[in-house]
Amino acid sequence: MKSLFRCPLCGTPLEREETRWLCPNRHSFDRAAAGYVHLLPANKKHSKDPGDDKAMVAARSAFLDKGYYAPLRDSLCKVILQYIERRSAPVILDSGCGEGYYTAGLFQGLTEAGLAPRIAGVDLSKAALRRAAKRLPEAEFAVASVYHLPLPDRSADVLVNIFSPLAAEEFARVLRPGGLFCYAVPSARHLWEMKEVLYREPYENPSKREDYPGFVWRGVREIRYTADLDAGADIMALFHMTPYAWKTPKEGICRLEALDRLTCTCIKGNRHANSPLEKGGCPAHFSSATVTPSSPSP
Repeated sequence: MKSLFRCPLCGTPLEREETRWLCPNRHSFDRAAAGYVHLLPANKKHSKDPGDDKAMVAARSAFLDKGYYAPLRDSLCKVILQYIERRSAPVILDSGCGEGYYTAGLFQGLTEAGLAPRIAGVDLSKAALRRAAKRLPEAEFAVASVYHLPLPDRSADVLVNIFSPLAAEEFARVLRPGGLFCYAVPSARHLWEMKEVLYREPYENPSKREDYPGFVWRGVREIRYTADLDAGADIMALFHMTPYAWKTPKEGICRLEALDRLTCTCIKGNRHANSPLEKGGCPAHFSSATVTPSSPSP
């Protein structure tokens, strides 16, 4: 079966067999017991076991499975469905897919709409990919870097990136001309109530529209809702999903650990990308852009 992935060593297409992925030059990559494949060359591996560890993945998976971020997942599905409504078998790439929560949500949403999507996900964390492959065995998952995606040029219809590293040049390479790039990022007051607990003087996240080489803006959609975290474990799981876990003073963490309930205000709404984003707008939003066609549209 033809794989969505290409060989990370020579760039030729991979065939997906029962126990391995194989390229025409006989480079072979074994299927892990959990179902994913390792496509990160040793010279691109910057630590012994890169990516999130088992404990971080388990906490994030438990948090997401409670539906706290379901509005983001569902809104993402709607945007993609609007874009690919005439494509019966779209190719989707989830860049930095983690444990596959959004990957599985997209697959379910597109399948329920009568489409037959082919979906791949990449992440550095083997612990996360074990869960992703179990959650969605219909997809292909690989240990790989978002900066060196193991996909052929112009092979994906849609690329999604949810709170993961941005590699705009590489994303433009793998998307087909006119392909859709959806990017979820925290906005200015994302998780503001948590920041008020963590810091004496909470700060806003940078929130501005950026132009990415090779892309044309389509729009920005903002999501507004309130999430009631009613367990200390959920509060701390969310905390460890954020960059704040790496740079918060100990006293701030102690204040957060003392809570058994926290209400976070999120925002859901729609806004066209050509309009300037208001400072202090949404705590979470995602942008959509299309790859610039290589030749003018007719």
